[in-house]
Amino acid sequence: MLNGRCHCGDIALTVQLSRAAEQYAPRRCDCDFCRLHGAAYLSDPNGTLRFTLQPGASLNRYRQGAEQADMLLCGRCGVLVGACYEYQGHRYAAVNTAVLPAVFSAPEWASPQQLSAEEKTARWMQLWFADVAIDQPG
Repeated sequence: MLNGRCHCGDIALTVQLSRAAEQYAPRRCDCDFCRLHGAAYLSDPNGTLRFTLQPGASLNRYRQGAEQADMLLCGRCGVLVGACYEYQGHRYAAVNTAVLPAVFSAPEWASPQQLSAEEKTARWMQLWFADVAIDQPG
């Protein structure tokens, strides 16, 4: 189990992986948004991902590119904590490794811009965490 957070601590996350962290090669997206944020994404369809917002915190969602997935950013410090896709009431997500303390294998480049909308969503549903919760106080 890995615990991480955004810079200000308003958003905490817990990741349960099905294998040792060093066995994962995060994916570094080549789109402008992800490159500007220095993001590399980790996911495990057999793992779990939980985002927990502190009281008064806000989780901003930003859609860019094909506007299919939400980029999840802390409303106070602006750190990109992950990406989320919701389909038929089910949530899939990937976490930005910059918010986790673990050491992973070297990131691999991915180019989702080259995929059709259907190919992207099929890839996310295959590779991303499928057990995802976003807990908000109150």
